Amino acid sequence: MYLVQLLLPLYDNLNARFPPEAFDCVRQELTEHFGGVTAFLRSPAQGFWRIAENAINRDEVVIFEVMTDELNRRWWDGYRADLEQRFRQIELVIRASSIERL
Repeated sequence: MYLVQLLLPLYDNLNARFPPEAFDCVRQELTEHFGGVTAFLRSPAQGFWRIAENAINRDEVVIFEVMTDELNRRWWDGYRADLEQRFRQIELVIRASSIERL
């Protein structure tokens, strides 16, 4: 079994906050496709990464998680590309971990 996590930004590159409907749509899509989703929306995580020697970028992100028996990389590649356009990002992080359900 796999745990797939999607890290979605709260703000676009011009610092405009995405409307709640953007996240509601993702929640609905994942629920329909996987039968359920966990969304961490109330306490955004903060991401930091170096873009130059003296420059750090910062993001506030929310996390969506789904569990799935199979990891369909082709589906995830297409869905990530779709989300990158909708959230106006060069790259979104979607990561998968192999898990054991207890």
